[in-house]
Amino acid sequence: MPTMADVARSAGVSVATVSHVLNGTRPVLPHTRQAVLDAIEELGYTPNTLARSLVTSRTRSIGLAVSAISNPYFTEILQGVEAGALEHGYSLLIADPHDDPEHERKVVQFLHERRVDGMIVAPSAHPHELVAYLARHAVPTVFLDRLIDAEADGAPRFDQVCADSAEPTAHLVTHLAALGHRRIGLVAGLPGLSTTGERITGYRHGLAAAGLPHDERLVVHGDSSSDGAERATAALLSLAAPPTALVTANNAMTIGALRALRERGVSVPDDIALCCFDDFAWADLFSPRLTAIAQPSKDLGAQAVRILLDRLATPDRPARTVRLPCTFVHRTSCGCTEQPSRSAGSARPAQPSQSQGFAPPRQPTRSEGILQSEQPSRSKGPVQHEQPSHAKGPMHPEQPTRSGGRRQPDETAMSEQPEKGTDS
Repeated sequence: MPTMADVARSAGVSVATVSHVLNGTRPVLPHTRQAVLDAIEELGYTPNTLARSLVTSRTRSIGLAVSAISNPYFTEILQGVEAGALEHGYSLLIADPHDDPEHERKVVQFLHERRVDGMIVAPSAHPHELVAYLARHAVPTVFLDRLIDAEADGAPRFDQVCADSAEPTAHLVTHLAALGHRRIGLVAGLPGLSTTGERITGYRHGLAAAGLPHDERLVVHGDSSSDGAERATAALLSLAAPPTALVTANNAMTIGALRALRERGVSVPDDIALCCFDDFAWADLFSPRLTAIAQPSKDLGAQAVRILLDRLATPDRPARTVRLPCTFVHRTSCGCTEQPSRSAGSARPAQPSQSQGFAPPRQPTRSEGILQSEQPSRSKGPVQHEQPSHAKGPMHPEQPTRSGGRRQPDETAMSEQPEKGTDS
């Protein structure tokens, strides 16, 4: 087996130079670096990472602890982390904490004992033991997707990266309100998670922006799981005045909500409109196609790696929290008709063109349910919603034509990104 000394002789350089090329510990002239790389390729040299870690006290490995790896959202995050790690010459050790605080601390300790250089962790709803362990051992860590509480002065204790949650959720609510819905339900996630709290906050802000009251009975917890969402949706449907529109707060809960609706013969969007947080690969294949908020999952993973490497390079710098924008993917489960997708640079739908012959908005005729329509009946066909008054909220999709067809929605992005059917 060729050694580093063999590579040095073949390239005509010192062993130290070969080490600098392999470890990136010192700049090397481009032609010298290329000569070393050519020699490595020609000889088939494989670096001894164990020996190198004994010398450098670095293993060039990253520990990744995320729950529900089978969830498409976390699967795409994993792809982003892996791509970012490999790009910088790092390997991954992966563990699933199962959203269990005690197991979470154990798997993080396991990764730490394997001498990973740093960790990327999606914390549970109660990460007290986790945080205490990481702080006690000064483990370089980036919290991913879910945030933890900041210090009393407002400064974060660890580096964190996540997507926006509150504003995109508010956008779903105001979109549904603009379609005429007054009773909009929310299937929220597991209590204690930062994402759950932020999406509930966004839901309330959306109601306020649309001029709608907040009814606590319309907010149920699906505990971030399909089964939990199925039970929660059934509870909403059993209300004396059930919602006419529904927002689900992650992709697993969207599946559970759809199952509950199907079992009760409730049609989407004819009987109830549906918007969901998290896009996923097959959201485009449902009938109707799911209107969703797409998170930049791969970018989140790659950004977490970059932040962790920055922390390893400058251990004393202040911790930071980075948020990435989401994309509103406008499909048909909300009750809108299909229209070719296009991106926009605003979080709000474009105003309708007056040249397209759209009818003016009308005032609501009922205090509950859908504006300008009867309460959805299980035996009736699609409900033709009228546009609510502009006083109801800042977001107004285009209004129905004077000939009475469904609305022609604008495709609107939370950020300047095209529709991405693979995000979740």
